Amino acid sequence: MISRKTGQLQFISDLPGGDSCQSCRRQVVFGFLGVLRLLSEAYALVVTSREYVGSYCGSTVYRICSMKFLRCGSESGHLTEIQRSNEAHLRSLLQLLEATPGLYMSYDADLTHSVQASLSLQRNQSLWKQVDSRFVWNKQLWDNLYKMQFDSFALPVIQGSFQTYELELKKTLLKVSLIARRCVRRIGTRMWRRGANSNGDVANFVETEQILQVNGCVASYVQVRGSIPIIWEQVVDLTYKPKIKLANLDETPRVVERHFRELTERYGFVVAVDLVNQHGSEAVLGMAYANAMQTLTTVNANIHYVPFDFHQICGQVKFEKLASLYEDIKDKLSKQGYFLMMDGCDIVEKQIGVVRTNCIDCLDRTNVTQSLLGRKSLEVQLQRLNIFEQSDTIDKFPNLDVKLKTLWADHGDNVSLQYSGTSALKGDFVRFGKRTVHGILKDGYSGLARYYYNNLHDGKRQDALDLAAGHYTASRGFSFREDRTSMKILTYLPLVAAVVFAGLVFTTKSLRNAQQDGYQLLYAFIWGTLTIVITALVRSNGRRFTSRPYLCKLN
Repeated sequence: MISRKTGQLQFISDLPGGDSCQSCRRQVVFGFLGVLRLLSEAYALVVTSREYVGSYCGSTVYRICSMKFLRCGSESGHLTEIQRSNEAHLRSLLQLLEATPGLYMSYDADLTHSVQASLSLQRNQSLWKQVDSRFVWNKQLWDNLYKMQFDSFALPVIQGSFQTYELELKKTLLKVSLIARRCVRRIGTRMWRRGANSNGDVANFVETEQILQVNGCVASYVQVRGSIPIIWEQVVDLTYKPKIKLANLDETPRVVERHFRELTERYGFVVAVDLVNQHGSEAVLGMAYANAMQTLTTVNANIHYVPFDFHQICGQVKFEKLASLYEDIKDKLSKQGYFLMMDGCDIVEKQIGVVRTNCIDCLDRTNVTQSLLGRKSLEVQLQRLNIFEQSDTIDKFPNLDVKLKTLWADHGDNVSLQYSGTSALKGDFVRFGKRTVHGILKDGYSGLARYYYNNLHDGKRQDALDLAAGHYTASRGFSFREDRTSMKILTYLPLVAAVVFAGLVFTTKSLRNAQQDGYQLLYAFIWGTLTIVITALVRSNGRRFTSRPYLCKLN
């Protein structure tokens, strides 16, 4: 029971109120994800619908289809006008959180740990006490409740992706699963959370695990992705590719060291594959990263840095040249290995390292590369288990080939949707093994959609994510930096766009009528000048017209 007066929880054996509860509204929910407290009210987040998507380590996994914030308590005290405005903005963020995509849950399986990592956990603990907090999407929503010993209701949720399929190969039943776990430490949207913070936590950090189950054996291969671990930003300003800006360059070596220290402590030997362009706008970022890695790798033998200019080598269509990258790091991958457990209990091999892949967004080029590495690892595992001959490859078995490509393509789309708002680019190569006209056209549409979301939508979505992750805590004594002045209407982009469009229309109309009326040339000059001036002002003040987050700073 949650008290409406205090927002506190307590255990009860029966519903209070006796016969009066016959008129109470009742609703079946499938999970209680925690409580979020705003300035004057508390809201409980519950799962209202779910979908079965498969099993993980023998336990059922569900995708959360819908959630609802239930108003459950309020604090006494008068709110000032500014506080009421703040509260209204915070309440509007709850609707965005209710629509959060890619959330998965299990009532009795720990989805936050890989198969190998889960073997070291104590089995007599509750799920909430053993989870990897990096990947628990609702961790902050449960923090206060956890202290009150409500473990039996705690339901850890991950954001990411989960797909699985079964097929018969050579009269043997195979089950392949792919699970992505997104880190919440630097959670955010594509343009508003870039790079790393001073602790070395990076944006869009995702742990991906590919799991093979066959004849009672389990094999697992883990990879990670994440933004370039230096402090940088790319603030939207209505341009298609905002300028990359490096910050706190003196801190770069320490930030990179902190990031890779945690990776090596958790995963072992790290192969860092850097796919950014070595020329053009990305070069400044790639050079700063390369310099920091050159220094780091000289003092840490557990890190190997591999720059690979994806676009220079593969172009826009020849992604098969990516095989040269695999040949370059093949020996390192063999050293890292993979996890293999025979007959449900006999561990014959452990993965002692991980490949960390990045491009600029860690979405499109990254997913193409990770899908190749996952494919090669699966071939090695199937050969080890005597399902494949030593000369066999996945492309010799069409059913397995198609399903594995679909698995990785869907995985890439899900991760991209959560970070950028669209499906992944270059997904046709992952899905079909080649670039297609339809895929190129789809990438063009997705690129325009990303531009729209980045500039006109993601600021508020970033606020919602920061609120849920606990990066911002609602406080009556604090007012976020939203522009509430009457001049804000002047930076309302739809209005400005309408004025510019009207200016173009009137300029064109005046020019057409210039032969009948000489004054029309003057009108055309006035309208044309006005249109050019407004366009120039918008261009030079692009940041003021975009959707910006207000609750937290970029870094």
